[in-house]
Amino acid sequence: MIFHYRDTDIHYSLTGTGKPVVLLHGWGQNRGMMAPIEEHLKKQYRVINLDFPGFGESPEPKEAWGVADYTAMLEALLKEEKLENPILIAHSFGARVAILYASKNPVCKMVLTGAAGIRPKRGLTYYLKVYSYKLAKRILSLPFLKRYQTSLLRQAGSSDYQSTSGIMRATFVKVVNQDLTDCLKQIKAETLLVWGENDTAVPLSDGKKMEALIPNCGLAVFENDDHFAYWHQMDRFLRVIDIFLASKE
Repeated sequence: MIFHYRDTDIHYSLTGTGKPVVLLHGWGQNRGMMAPIEEHLKKQYRVINLDFPGFGESPEPKEAWGVADYTAMLEALLKEEKLENPILIAHSFGARVAILYASKNPVCKMVLTGAAGIRPKRGLTYYLKVYSYKLAKRILSLPFLKRYQTSLLRQAGSSDYQSTSGIMRATFVKVVNQDLTDCLKQIKAETLLVWGENDTAVPLSDGKKMEALIPNCGLAVFENDDHFAYWHQMDRFLRVIDIFLASKE
């Protein structure tokens, strides 16, 4: 299915019947990463699973988007499909959108895994890395060094940043620079956080901060796993979701 929004075609699937569930994938991914969850939940729920603009089958937006833009798109899509008070299930970047959405709109329940949204405190190592990257970029712009540019800059910069270009690179910068900490306190929905114990992309310490800030929230830790713990342990993740959704609101 396709939803036309701001000159961009949003590709999504809508399956099953019952209470609405919204699946929101992470950065650099697509709705295929959430497909096992869709297949499992569509037996009892009305499940919408989308490719964010710039990922999967959905083309890039015409200009750089921030979290608010992606959230406004989600609000418009759910309004179009007449899906109210949804259950949100989101990973990483998708959790940024879920957090902002839930801070402003009625949400039944929410499951966030490896959730991004808290801007990390930057240490000296980070700023040295950023400075090194910018310096390398200026030096390597010299004509006789351009053939070395891609490989050397990839070593100096963020892998997510380096894997994007043009509008999506500018979008990435807008997204990661938005701190959603203040939104966490405004979430009224019962929330479950699922985290990989050894997540290096979004550390477990962020999960503990979110658990403390979201009023009605619990944290489940998948031992000896990383940022994609939900995917590596999908059967366990689905069992956890089933128990959480079956519990009294």
